[in-house]
Amino acid sequence: MNKSIEFLATPVPAAAAQPVSQAAQSNHGGYWKGVAFCVLATVLMGIMFPVMTSALVHVDPFTFTSLRYLIAGAAFLALLLAREGTNALKANGESLALAWLLGSVGFCGFGSFVFLGQQLAGREGALTASIMMATQPMMGLLVNAIVRKRRPPLYSFLFILMSFAGVSLVVTKGNIAAVLREPQHYSANALIVLGALCWVIYTFSASHFKNWSALKYTTITTWLGLTTIIGLNVLLFALHVVPVPSAGALHAIVPHLLYMGPIAGFLAILFWNMGNRILTPLNGVLFMDVLPVTTFVVSSLTGVVPGHWQIAGACMTGAALIFNNLYLRRQARRPVPQN
Repeated sequence: MNKSIEFLATPVPAAAAQPVSQAAQSNHGGYWKGVAFCVLATVLMGIMFPVMTSALVHVDPFTFTSLRYLIAGAAFLALLLAREGTNALKANGESLALAWLLGSVGFCGFGSFVFLGQQLAGREGALTASIMMATQPMMGLLVNAIVRKRRPPLYSFLFILMSFAGVSLVVTKGNIAAVLREPQHYSANALIVLGALCWVIYTFSASHFKNWSALKYTTITTWLGLTTIIGLNVLLFALHVVPVPSAGALHAIVPHLLYMGPIAGFLAILFWNMGNRILTPLNGVLFMDVLPVTTFVVSSLTGVVPGHWQIAGACMTGAALIFNNLYLRRQARRPVPQN
């Protein structure tokens, strides 16, 4: 897989399974810098979901997504122009139509579906959404298997099942029967899963843009995706599906936007990219476990304390991610049979 971009959910197909680069091994300072970048990025992302719990009390997720990516998009554009100049805005032989589609899937799909699902899930939606994010590397394996028409290794498939079993414990709190009696949870959880899958597809498809840097891919897809986000927002306003937010509501979410735009939407992604470039995606993806841990801690401080079953489920999902990483690493070290 092209390593020009690694975001929230870098898929880790077997072909990408490789040990830490020699440069990272020989340069301990660079290695620990990569660790610091990945930890900081996932901590910032983990705080995102409790912040959204509060923001969604005031506005709908579609309006918030539009405003959030306008802020993040402006920051990415300024950085792109500063680093690569105005020529970076040219297509350079790549498909802008595909970039628009992927930007729509990644930013509009992720922001709308995940945060709408979190809103429907209520106070504990942040816990559910964060643990869903930790399953994205496993989703990446499934997407890779579907696209390449190649089944994942048996053990990886078992770890995928283990990961989603952990998610089910978080969602159901160990009481599956109670969830079956409350069908409203189906739609909330399905939306979060769909949003997480959107981000996997967006990240996985970055390999098609070989002539663009990671920053350029991010910036252009963000702005093209914004046309879909804002268009959807206007349509929902016109159909009265969601109300136009009042001045008071917009004023109330200013602190949330100051975090979600420049910090979670811009800095966290930059730190994640920089960390993965040093550690390689196979190693960087392990830090996805930090995201739900951060969310669980922050949620506890705000009064939403996870239960024993939810903690057990989070640990199960994290263990599945680590075990699968170790398995892929071991497979990559096996000598290739000579014909």
